[in-house]
Amino acid sequence: MTQSLMRINPPTLPDAGAMGYSQITIAEPGRMAFVSGQVAWRPGGEPAPESFAEQAELVVKNARAALSAAGASPQDLVMIRAYVVDLTPERLEVLWPQMHVLFDGAQPSVTGIGVAALAAPGLQLEIEMIVRLPS
Repeated sequence: MTQSLMRINPPTLPDAGAMGYSQITIAEPGRMAFVSGQVAWRPGGEPAPESFAEQAELVVKNARAALSAAGASPQDLVMIRAYVVDLTPERLEVLWPQMHVLFDGAQPSVTGIGVAALAAPGLQLEIEMIVRLPS
C-alpha cells in the first residue's frame, strides 16, 4: 500500500475488506488524479463488445492503461465508481472478478451505481477513478 493512503474498515460498518475493498480511504496531501470514466472503447475506434463480461474486461484494461499513463498503479487508487447499466446481482458476479484484476490486491473505496444508460448506445459499464499520485 502506498504510504500516503490509509485503508479503514471499522468494526462499526460491514466488513468491506472481506469483499476486497475498503469502507474508508484516507489520502495524505499530495497530487491527485481524477480519471474520467473508462468505457469499452478501443483506441482504434472499434465498436464495444456486446457482452457485459467482455466489456468489463476491456474497461478494466483501459482503466489500468489510464493509471499507467498517470504514473500510478492500482496501489494508488483512492476511490472507484462503477456505473452499471441494469445493475443486477448477476452482473455484479461478472464484474467483481474484473474489479479485483483492476485492484491488484489494493482495496480502494468503491461505489457501484446502477444507471439506465451511459454516454453511447451499447455501453454497459463505466469506471471512474480518483488516484493519489506517488511522490
